[in-house]
Amino acid sequence: MPVPAAPLARRKTARLVALALSTWLTTTPAWAAPEASYPLPPVSSRHESSIEKGRAFARELLASKHLPGLSVAVAHGGQVVWSEGFGYADLEQHVPVTPLTRFRVGSISKVFTAAAVARLVEEGRLDLDAPIQKYVPSFPKKQWTVTTRQLTGHVAGVRHYVDKDEVIFQQAKHFDSVARALELFQADPLLFEPGTRYAYSSYGWNLVSAVVEGASREEFLRQLHRSVLEPLGLRHTGADHPHRLIPDRTRFYAPGPSGTHLHAAHVDNSYKWAGGGLLSTAEDLVRFGSAHLQPGFLRKQTLALLFTSQKLSSGKETGVGLGWRIGVTAQGRRFFHHRGAIEGGRGLLLLFPDSQLVVALLTNMYADVVEEHAAQLAELFLAEPAPASP
Repeated sequence: MPVPAAPLARRKTARLVALALSTWLTTTPAWAAPEASYPLPPVSSRHESSIEKGRAFARELLASKHLPGLSVAVAHGGQVVWSEGFGYADLEQHVPVTPLTRFRVGSISKVFTAAAVARLVEEGRLDLDAPIQKYVPSFPKKQWTVTTRQLTGHVAGVRHYVDKDEVIFQQAKHFDSVARALELFQADPLLFEPGTRYAYSSYGWNLVSAVVEGASREEFLRQLHRSVLEPLGLRHTGADHPHRLIPDRTRFYAPGPSGTHLHAAHVDNSYKWAGGGLLSTAEDLVRFGSAHLQPGFLRKQTLALLFTSQKLSSGKETGVGLGWRIGVTAQGRRFFHHRGAIEGGRGLLLLFPDSQLVVALLTNMYADVVEEHAAQLAELFLAEPAPASP
């Protein structure tokens, strides 16, 4: 009995689809291939109780702050001991957050840039105390000299965002180079004589990225990848290019009425790659942080440079080193940290050098999640009893 034409055509189509799928699977690049199963198992039974408590903490944070999604990672002694996602990366399609989900990290980008600066200092290619015009000759001279060290400590007098910038941000204008982004503020006078006051400035980090380009003679994002991301194996960290297809990038949300969610406004973060334009995962963040707890990626004296508070001309400490903030938790634990707050994202990265613990939290909505929450999560691991002696 002859086979009807329609079923035969369907079978032929199915064979072609199967062949195409097989070809795709064999040619898919490594970055798109499935990786390890998650959540990661604990390194030892020592962490099992803390991880269970951490899961309860994360679920409570997700619910109480009405977060669409949340990613958490903890590393101890340079090893990731917990990495897990909660909630959704895409609410409409019910795509769950996993440890591979990439979030906007906002100003945590600054400490990645600080690492690129540190590498150039170690190579002898960047003098932190030289006038920035040595590396960025196009930047207008001001009434006082500005140095890279001052920029990384927010004491250079470069302004932060003001109302007139909002129109540009709303237009989601794309800047095709670091130099073009400097045009947003380079004509403005300094707010004060560098070194006399502290004033947070993301635009100051635009200028730092231009210094990195001048010192390395390489485009900023390429230099960041070559000197920081690639050596540390951070395969899920990079620029938040708005028009590119980026695997595992979350959707971005804003809070709506009564705990609901809205899509965040479209933004183009090309005006601030160095100060707030990166994507990353919580797991990449704790790997990055862990590389700063022991000499290796950076030298001992370089780490001290990053984590020693700068001082004003009055002698007062600012609590900020080269990008990194330096503080003490409510439990009296010394820690280094940075937060990120951005359209469609919130992030926290905390390093506890005395305990060799690193904690990262990332969410896909601007929300009231602060260092205290991350410190509470860290305390679940920091309060673990010491392992029994053999």
